[in-house]
Amino acid sequence: MRKPAGGINLQEPGSKNKHMSRHRPKKKQLPDTPVRVSIESLTHDGRGVAHIDGKAVFIDEALPGEQIEFVYTEIRRDYAEGRLVRLLSRSDDRVDALCPHYSICGGCSFQHVKSDAQIRIKQNLLTEQFKRIGKVDIPAYWPAMTGPHWGYRRKARMGVKYVAKKNRMLVGFREKRHQYLAEMDSCLIMDPQVGTKLIALGNMIASLTIRDKIPQIEVAIGDEQCVLSVRVMEPPTNEDQENMRRFGQEHNMTLCLQTKGPGTITPLAGEPEIIPTYALPDQNIEFKFRPAMFTQVNYEINRQMINRVLETLDLQTSDNVLDLFCGLGNFTLPMAKYAGNVVGIEGDQPLVAHARENARHNGITNVEFHAADLSKDISYYPWAQQKYHKILLDPSRAGASEILHHLKTWQPQRIVYVSCNPSTLARDAGILVNELGYRLIKAGVMDMFPQTAHVESMALFEK
Repeated sequence: MRKPAGGINLQEPGSKNKHMSRHRPKKKQLPDTPVRVSIESLTHDGRGVAHIDGKAVFIDEALPGEQIEFVYTEIRRDYAEGRLVRLLSRSDDRVDALCPHYSICGGCSFQHVKSDAQIRIKQNLLTEQFKRIGKVDIPAYWPAMTGPHWGYRRKARMGVKYVAKKNRMLVGFREKRHQYLAEMDSCLIMDPQVGTKLIALGNMIASLTIRDKIPQIEVAIGDEQCVLSVRVMEPPTNEDQENMRRFGQEHNMTLCLQTKGPGTITPLAGEPEIIPTYALPDQNIEFKFRPAMFTQVNYEINRQMINRVLETLDLQTSDNVLDLFCGLGNFTLPMAKYAGNVVGIEGDQPLVAHARENARHNGITNVEFHAADLSKDISYYPWAQQKYHKILLDPSRAGASEILHHLKTWQPQRIVYVSCNPSTLARDAGILVNELGYRLIKAGVMDMFPQTAHVESMALFEK
């Protein structure tokens, strides 16, 4: 979760704390003279790596093989960070970034890299992580899964902050490696329904009486609905709500209020609740979800990903299937179209309730959903004492290591693992292959987040 935008000063303006000021360390002055280096490699988050006097320096927007000049942005005891100021030689993988805010906004990190090179870099990272962390070689690769490179993002949490010095309301994402919001007029990776409306949205918020009591906006865009959940620290006036209502009507959006946690999202006074939906046309399934619920940000890649899972698992009507970390049933319901029975497990009780609701909405009866913390002991649950022919894993960035020892009970012949973190996938692959007797058959990357260094991947294991 993002921290509140802007630097929060807990002292009153003009007040002094002599004890603190006496002991506050002075910030080290950074050299402002550009330094010339050769870039050797990339970090996992897409920064160029150079070495100066044996110390690693991580430099934004620099690519391997390039000669550059940079300035330091931070110097620590065992590493340093920098910002590229001049290209002396240009990598064949480099392209000019399209977004005018790219150099400051932290939402993207790969816009300066050609699209095919982004895929190659991510695939190489996956291979390296499997070898180094999991001690496993990938024997075969799926073709990289690709989709739209721009305007793809349907879910986001945007910060909001009024900045008096700039005399404007900022709406968007944080600066690179800073807590402050970037000054941006648009966002090219956001769906254009929102990405092209940041200035208009900021102007509307600036007109409200509670403009300084709105820290963030949750964006949820379905196939036909665009819902913005506005976090409010104080109740808006009737006039505020009317301004928000008019803005939504003008821009074909629905604005809601969020007073505390995700469960407090409610419509504006007198307005009906709008439930966004997204469809899987190939499986004739429609999902309903509430704005703060987790869904994949890239609908095109999500559809491709589900089709690959179905093809890879080769589901039969005799199969009993377990879907771990199932969310609102994104994989569970499509699998139930082909398998005999599917059991979905999720730690978030509201998501489980919504998954059941989606099963009823689609008339799917051969599924069951249960709430359970998969990082804890689950052996006493009846569903955990069954055997399963096939298993799907789709964990958070922390991976699924705590759950893998239960495979001895479940005895699946085939496992598909969908991952949003190649390092934990590699670790878990090492457990599956080197400890539990599974064989890695195939793996590959899915470009769920183009223009960023984020790597989504999938792997198939068989007994």
